[in-house]
Amino acid sequence: MPVYRAKEGVLQLPDSSEEWTKEFTFIQAADCQLGLEWVMIESEHDVANTDWKNYYETSTWEDEIRWCKSFVSMVNKMEIKPKFAIMCGDILDAMPERWPEVRDRQNVDFQRIFKELDIPLVCVCGNHDVGNSPTQETVDKYRSEFGDDWFSFVCNGVFCIVVNSQYYEDPQFVPEIAAEHDSWLCEQVEIAKSGKYQHSVIFQHIPLYVETPDEPKIYFNYVPELRAKMLKQFSEAGICKIFCGHYHRNAGGWYDDKMELVVTSAIGAQLGKDKNGFRVVTVQEKEITHEYVELEDL
Repeated sequence: MPVYRAKEGVLQLPDSSEEWTKEFTFIQAADCQLGLEWVMIESEHDVANTDWKNYYETSTWEDEIRWCKSFVSMVNKMEIKPKFAIMCGDILDAMPERWPEVRDRQNVDFQRIFKELDIPLVCVCGNHDVGNSPTQETVDKYRSEFGDDWFSFVCNGVFCIVVNSQYYEDPQFVPEIAAEHDSWLCEQVEIAKSGKYQHSVIFQHIPLYVETPDEPKIYFNYVPELRAKMLKQFSEAGICKIFCGHYHRNAGGWYDDKMELVVTSAIGAQLGKDKNGFRVVTVQEKEITHEYVELEDL
C-alpha cells in the first residue's frame, strides 16, 4: 500500500468517519531514518565533526532496511488490523540540501519496503526530511515526495493534527511558510476546542519537551517560552495526546495531569538503552492508551 499523501491540508483515510463508533488501534513510529546507523558507526557518534567527503561512495543502510522490514512484517501479522500507521519524522537520513543523490536512493528503498504494509502509512515531516534550516527548495522537494508537510485528518471520530515542528525550530529561510503554518495550526486547535470529536491528538517530530514541561532547551526539545505557550494552547483546546519522535529514546510526560506528551524511540538507530520498536496505540471511548513494542529480529 503506498504512502498516503495529504493535499491542501487534508488527508483522506479509508475510515474518515467523523463519528465515533468503537475502540480501535493505530501504530505510531518514528525515525526509521535510513542511513543513520552507518553514519553513527563511521563518525563514532560525533556526526557534527565528521568529514563526509566519501559519503556518496560508501554510505549504506542495510540495518535500517532490516528493521523496517521487521516493522512491516509485525504490523501485517496483527490479527486486528490497526486503522493506520504514522511515522513521526526523519523518514530518511541524508539531508536534502547536502546529499540529494543519497537521499533519493534512500527514498527508493523506503518506498519499496513500505508499499508492502497492509495498512495506510501517514508520514510526518522531520528535520532530516526538510533540513535543519528548511528552504523553499527543500520544502518543495519533500512535498513532491510525500505530500503536504502539515495537515489534519479524521479517523473514526478522532481528530488528528500533523505539525511540521521544523518551522518552530528554525524558520529563518522560510518565514512566510512558517507564518502560514502557524496560522493554520491555530485554526486546527480551534476545531479541536469545539468539542466536535471524541478525541483530538497531535503528531509532530520534535517534542515540546523530553521529560518535564519546565526543562531547559536542548537539541531535542522546544525553547521554553514557545513550549509554554503551545502547551497551554493545546491543553486548553482539549488535546489529550501529543505523539513525537526525534529523541531516539522513549520518554515523555504529562502536562496539567490531562495532556500526555509521548516520545517514541526509533525504528532505526538508537541513542539510548531502548531497543528498536514502535508504539501500538489503543483508542477507547474515554481514553487513549499505548504500549511500546520491540522489533522482532528477522
